[in-house]
Parts: sequence; structure tokens; C-alpha cells
Amino acid sequence: MTDERPPAIPQPYELPPEQKYAPPPYGQSHEQQYAPPPYGQPYGQPYGTLPYGVAPYRPTNTLAIISLITAFFVQPAAIVTGHIALSQIKRTGEAGRGLAIAGLVVGYGTIALAILWIASVIIIVVTNATSPGTTSL
Repeated sequence: MTDERPPAIPQPYELPPEQKYAPPPYGQSHEQQYAPPPYGQPYGQPYGTLPYGVAPYRPTNTLAIISLITAFFVQPAAIVTGHIALSQIKRTGEAGRGLAIAGLVVGYGTIALAILWIASVIIIVVTNATSPGTTSL
């Protein structure tokens, strides 16, 4: 019969004593290690590089902006530019997907409301024309 013991509880890892304190690089004191750079020398990262955690700038797709603006005035143009903007955004990775979708929703919604309004006007006119004694407007 084998002696089966429960697994040992893992202990947190600690550095060996000789690695807990790291001396400064050879030839430098602590004051030199943490001193600011000499006059005229840049601090930290050189110009032109992004620090960690900063996302690069993504331009907004122009057609997405146009789609949202024209959705309030020229709905067919908003729908066409919105679909073109979505395909460009998928291909290039630009920003503005929400603007393009908003332009499409407002464009399609406005056209749907216009169709409902025209249909209700036609129904009212036809109803009044068939019964000449009543007016419902």
C-alpha cells in the first residue's frame, strides 16, 4: 500500500537572500543611479515613441461623418454613404463605426416614418372621398 498524502499547500515564491537587494550597476553609487540626466539630455523615452498603454491615433472615417449629417436632410445619401463607410472601416480599421451605424438608423428610420405618413394621408384622403358627408381632417 502506498502512502498517499494530500498535496502540499503552495508557499509564495521568495527571492533567494542574495538577490533580494540588488546593488547599483558597477561603478555607480545610488545617487548616480537615480540622479536626473545631465543638462540637455532627454528624460525617459525619446521623442516619437509612445509609452506603454497609449493607443495610436485612429482617424475617423469621413464618410461616416457625412452619413450622420446627411441623415437629417438627404436620407438616400445617408444610407449609401453609411454602407460605404462601414465597408471602409472594416477594411482599414478606422474609427467611426458608431457614426456610420447612427447615420444608417436615422436614414432608414426617417424613410420609414415618411412612408407611414404618406400611407396614412392616402388612407385619410381615400376614406373622405368615398363618404362625402363626413370630414375627418
